[in-house]
Amino acid sequence: MELDTIETVGLPQFKVYEVLANRRRFETIRVLEDASGSVSVAELSEMIAKAEANGESPSKSARDSVYSSLHQTHLPKLHELGIIHYDREARTVEPLDRARDVSRYMEVVTYFGLTWGEYYRAVGVIGMVSVLASLLELPLFGLLDPILLCSLVLGIYAISSAHQLWSHPMELHVRDLWKR
Repeated sequence: MELDTIETVGLPQFKVYEVLANRRRFETIRVLEDASGSVSVAELSEMIAKAEANGESPSKSARDSVYSSLHQTHLPKLHELGIIHYDREARTVEPLDRARDVSRYMEVVTYFGLTWGEYYRAVGVIGMVSVLASLLELPLFGLLDPILLCSLVLGIYAISSAHQLWSHPMELHVRDLWKR
């Protein structure tokens, strides 16, 4: 793998970051993750305008602005990069395999303000330090069995993973969506 190319995506890194750096392109990929097939540009622009308005009902001018920029700029660019299929005539958009690959770079943030990766690293480090402290029989930790601590950390991982999958079911749905 070259240093400047992301192997799974087949795009130069700067292109992936360029795609995700624009909020409307980022939101397009996010919305398509939840979709079950193609989405009309009108529906897509409505959802993106609502996201930009922080969940409030967007004004007509805001919706029109989003629609125009999607139609004229963002969707053709994503189509050209092979991330989506944009049918200009039917005004529909559907995700391609590359969209799933690009969306992997869109980290989900936990309720605590950490990304899931940071959360899992923290649990791992705390677990490792706790087990080490137990093995070294440090005060309080020496009273706990290292196997019990390992089991506790693995349980936390299992519960956290189940919660993440439950609270973000789109990640499972997306895999099925792109198999078609």
